Amino acid sequence: MSQTVLKAAASADQARRSTTDVAQTVANIIDSIRERGDAAVRDHSQTFDKWSPDSFRLDPDQIKKIVAQVPDQVIEDITQVQANVRRFAEAQRASLADIEIATEPGVYLGHRHIPIAAAGAYVPGGRYPLTASAHMTIVTAKVAGVPRVAACTPPIRGQIPAATIAAMHLAGADEIYLLGGVQAVAALAVGTETIERVDFIAGPGNAYVAEAKRQLFGEVGIDLFAGPTETLIVADDSADPFIVAVDLLSQAEHGPDSPAVLISTSQQVAERAMAYIDQLLPTMPTRDFAERAWNDHGQVHLVATVEEAYALADRFASEHVQILTAQPRRALESMRNYGALFLGEGTCVSYGDKVIGTNHVLPTRGAARYTGGLWVGKYLKTVTYQEVTDQQSSAALGRLCGRAARVELFEGHARSGDVREAKYSGRPLAWSDHTFTR
Repeated sequence: MSQTVLKAAASADQARRSTTDVAQTVANIIDSIRERGDAAVRDHSQTFDKWSPDSFRLDPDQIKKIVAQVPDQVIEDITQVQANVRRFAEAQRASLADIEIATEPGVYLGHRHIPIAAAGAYVPGGRYPLTASAHMTIVTAKVAGVPRVAACTPPIRGQIPAATIAAMHLAGADEIYLLGGVQAVAALAVGTETIERVDFIAGPGNAYVAEAKRQLFGEVGIDLFAGPTETLIVADDSADPFIVAVDLLSQAEHGPDSPAVLISTSQQVAERAMAYIDQLLPTMPTRDFAERAWNDHGQVHLVATVEEAYALADRFASEHVQILTAQPRRALESMRNYGALFLGEGTCVSYGDKVIGTNHVLPTRGAARYTGGLWVGKYLKTVTYQEVTDQQSSAALGRLCGRAARVELFEGHARSGDVREAKYSGRPLAWSDHTFTR
């Protein structure tokens, strides 16, 4: 593959910088919550968020009053977006059928999709009130059939994020806690006197939240190991360079370490897009994040053909991949490594982040090579069952099991097969004088 790098990231090491200090801080917080429960949660909430109410859980009257503060248009928009998310999640759930097949006479094998009993939804706050994360984590869990969804979001500068609480409530959260950070994730995972533990935690967050999920994985299920938001655009000579520039910056504003990458077959499109970025950045309200992200982590690559662009994009395995080409649907056949594809000029990554209905919790840091993002199936356990009702079939399986297990020197396993073969075929056991009556 021939390519020209028009802009490289300032330092690849910055995107993978050491997280030793973060890991130790997170470990200390988790340990303290294991040991002291609610008292530790309260201490950490006060330290990090200056927040220590009588109860972190909002009661129905509090929720009603908070939701009443939200403008009608915001409620209407939240409702519409959640309907979009719900519609797509319901279609996904409908595609997951329970199955049962008969492999031999009287031998039945099947699987069932069983919802997780309790899920935790982490809805970030901090700089931005991320109402969309409530839609993605809570609506999807409820469509999957999760009976208990406990949702957490932090206060924002000591204030209650009313729109976020409304989104959590309208999404169907069974419990809402005004609690953020590592202390929220740890409380959900290990449980405290007032917060019952969950089986699975989903939702994005900062580096500390991501590290908490990483350390607690195994003790509790998680959706993904998350990193900074990533976006990548594949553009040919049909692309509008102004739209390319706007769309790259739309994702760069997520944070100062968010990579924004352009791969283009057109030098003119690439250079004009870079020039537009230089013009747009000084006036962006989120310049403090977007400018640092673009300067330190922005990349622009020039390749000869669209197929080469797809191949290079696959190597990035980006969270979001936007296709601004004359035939965008070709990417569906040519690419395999992406969190989500956004096809054509009429479709932007921001739609996926905020309104269109697909899930915005997606793999980062190359994880798209082996996993997709959060979806209704993440809240389901696909479990198998077996039943043998035909004695002749069980005897045949017993003979096969005896031979297969002894190859592996598992005599106990072999004998479980032997006894069924003996009972159902009438043959004696070689290793016992026990006689089955028929």
